[in-house]
Amino acid sequence: MIRRIGAWVIQQACKDALELPPDVKVAVNLSPVQFQQCDILGIITKALTSSGLSPNRLELEITESTLLESNAATLNALFQLRGMGLHIALDDFGTGYSSLSYLRRFPFDKIKIDRSFVCEMATREDCAAIVASIVTLANRLSITTTAEGVETLDHLRVVRDAGCTEAQGYLFSRPMPLQDVLVFFGDPDPLAQIIPPPSRRVENSHVTV
Repeated sequence: MIRRIGAWVIQQACKDALELPPDVKVAVNLSPVQFQQCDILGIITKALTSSGLSPNRLELEITESTLLESNAATLNALFQLRGMGLHIALDDFGTGYSSLSYLRRFPFDKIKIDRSFVCEMATREDCAAIVASIVTLANRLSITTTAEGVETLDHLRVVRDAGCTEAQGYLFSRPMPLQDVLVFFGDPDPLAQIIPPPSRRVENSHVTV
């Protein structure tokens, strides 16, 4: 059923994004099945055209399994989508078998550092070292980094100190329906009760730290 569900999710995400502030992106997770069994390029093109959403406001998140099972058609589709102006993120970075090789195969806009590293950065030196190394590598390749699983102010502090570009997690919000998201972004300073100043702003569906 992922083919029909996936197509609906992309269409709905593009439609809903138009109700959000124009500087906010919407990110959609894609399944490997969608590349193998669907006309993913046609589905996304149709969703953008019918909704009128600018391609640069749509971010596609793929996992390493998508590239592990990839063929020439999958990579070609990814290059075409990126050429259209969409942003492509590699999700759960660091948990697969060949993470670094994927960075050679495709010019990702973003890598999302898996929460298994982020959650233990404050208590385990090896996790902190791994995240710091990923950030350094990403900076050299001009790739944005998002720290996943940020649930406490301590988590936010350590990922900020490590140099992560963005943070994502329950510290900022749990999943919510669109109407609640609109209320959230309607607040002139939605993070005032969560993150003390300085240096906080909501940007591109994540929190820039």
